[in-house]
Amino acid sequence: MRSKVLKQNIETLPHRALMMSAGLKKEDFDPEKPFIGVANSYNNIIPGHIHLNQLALEVKRGIRDAGGVPLEWGVPGVCDGIAMFVEMRLSLPSREHIADNIEIMTLSHSMDGWVGITGCDKITPGMLMAAGRLNLPAIILTGGPMKANIIEGRKHHPIQGFGLVGEVKAGKMSAAEAEKLLPQMVCGAGSCVGLYTANTMAVVAEVLGMSLSKCSTTLAVDPLKKKQAYESGKSIVELVKKDIRPKNIMTGNAFANAVRVDIAMGGSTNAVLHIPAIAREAGIDVDAAVFDKISRETPNICSIIPAGTHEMADIDSAGGIPAVLNRLQAMLKDSPTVNGISIQQIAGKAEATDDDVIRPTDKAYHPAGGIAVLTGNIANSAIIKQTAVGKEMLVHSGPARVFYTEKALLDAIEAQQINEDDVVVLPFQGPAGAPGMPEMLTPTDALKGAGYKKVALITDGRFSGATTGPCIGHVEMEAYNGGAIGAIKDGDVIEIDIPNRKLQVQLSDKEIQARLKDVAVPERKLTPLLDAYRQKYAGLNCYGK
Repeated sequence: MRSKVLKQNIETLPHRALMMSAGLKKEDFDPEKPFIGVANSYNNIIPGHIHLNQLALEVKRGIRDAGGVPLEWGVPGVCDGIAMFVEMRLSLPSREHIADNIEIMTLSHSMDGWVGITGCDKITPGMLMAAGRLNLPAIILTGGPMKANIIEGRKHHPIQGFGLVGEVKAGKMSAAEAEKLLPQMVCGAGSCVGLYTANTMAVVAEVLGMSLSKCSTTLAVDPLKKKQAYESGKSIVELVKKDIRPKNIMTGNAFANAVRVDIAMGGSTNAVLHIPAIAREAGIDVDAAVFDKISRETPNICSIIPAGTHEMADIDSAGGIPAVLNRLQAMLKDSPTVNGISIQQIAGKAEATDDDVIRPTDKAYHPAGGIAVLTGNIANSAIIKQTAVGKEMLVHSGPARVFYTEKALLDAIEAQQINEDDVVVLPFQGPAGAPGMPEMLTPTDALKGAGYKKVALITDGRFSGATTGPCIGHVEMEAYNGGAIGAIKDGDVIEIDIPNRKLQVQLSDKEIQARLKDVAVPERKLTPLLDAYRQKYAGLNCYGK
C-alpha cells in the first residue's frame, strides 16, 4: 500500500507526529490499515451538497468498520443555477480544478484509495476525471436528487424560476407576481429534481461502475442514502485490498454503456463534454460522433423533467438505473463495477415496476435517443437534445439575430425585438471566447417563458441540462478560435435540419472567410484563472482537441 511509506520508515517519523497531532492514533499506522481519502464537497450554498457532511460521517464509519483509516478534506463546488447569468464562466474550469484538488491531496498524503462525495454539475465529472487520472482505488458517492414539491397535483422546483424570468421580460407577469411564487419552488436538499446535468452525471457514474447500484436515483432525503454512504466506505477498503482500480472498471465497454444509458434516458447535453473528458483521463477516446451513432440506434425510454413530466424520484420508484439497464440489457456490453458484480448481472437481476416511467424499448417515447450531433458550414459539430424539440422545429430556417451577451438578448426579449422564426446566435461563449463556456439557461428559458414557439438559439457556449427546445450548443470551432459562427450577421438565413443532422448558414465559404478577417473579439473582464483557461483552449475545440 502507498501509505506504508508513512508508517514504517524512520524518515517519516515527523510525518507520523504531524498526523497524530491532527488526531490519528498510533494504531492507525498499522501497515495493514489502508489510508482512505474522503473528498467531501460539502458546502451550505448548494442544495445538492448541504447534507453531504452527514453522508461523510457514514462513509468514515464504513471505512473504520472495514479496517481502514479515513482522512477527510474539502472539495469546492459551484452551483450552476446560482452562478448562471451572474458569473457562470468559472463553473466549467472548476471541473479541472476539482480533479487537480484530488490529485494534490491523495498523492501528497499517500492515500491508498479514496471516496468522492459529490452531487452537482462539475463536481462529479471532476471526481471521475481524477479517478481515471490517478488510477488509485476509488468509489463515487453521489448525494441524490431533490424531491419536487407537489402542490394541487403539479410539481414545483427551483429551476422553474428561469421560465418565470421570461414571462416577466415578456410582460406576461409582473416581477411582484413572480416573487410570490418563490416559496413553492423551494424544495430542500438534493440535486435539482429532473435529469439535469447533476443527475445525468450521477447516472453516468453508476453506469460506469463507479457508484453502488441505485446510488444515482436514491433521494437525498431517503434514509437509504446514509446506508449507501456506509456501504461505500466499506467497499473502498475492499477495493484497496483487492487492488481493483478505476481503469479496471472504467473500460471502453463501460463508457459505451454510459453513453447509451444517457442517450436512452434523455440526459443533459453537458454529458457530451464530460464523458469524453473522463474517458481521456482513463486513456480512452470518446468523441461527439460516438454519441450520435449510439443515439441513432437507441430508443428514448424515459421522459424526465425538463423534457417530460417525471422526476428522478419517479425513476427511483420504478427501479432506478438497474431497471433502465434491464430494459437495455440486449444493447449493453459487459463491464465490472464497484459492486463486485458486472453491469450485465445488475441488469439481469433488476425489474422495471412502471412501464410509463421506464418504458420497454418497443414502446419507447422516441425511436431514437436524446442527443443529435449536427454538422455543416457553421460547425464541425454541434449538439442538441433532440427529444426536447417540438416536431414543428425539427426542420427550420430563419434570419439570424446576433447577440454577444446574455443581457443584450434578455433586453431584446423585454423590448419585444425578437420575432417568431428568428434564429438567435450567441457567439464568443466558448471555453476560450467567454472564456469558460458558460451555460445559457437564462436566455433559453427566457425565450420559452416569453411564449416563443419558433425561435431557435445557436451558441458556441453550452446549455444547462434544464434547457428545452431548439437550442444548439457546443458549436465548434468556437468564434474566438476562428469558427464560422463568428462570421454570422443579423439577417443571414440559417437552416436547421435535425433529422438530417445539418446546420447551415446561407453563405459561401468564400464569404465566410472574408468576414472572419474583420471579426473583432468582444472585450471581456478576466480573472487570472479565466485568462489561463482562455490560453489553454486557444486553437482547440471545446473537447480539448
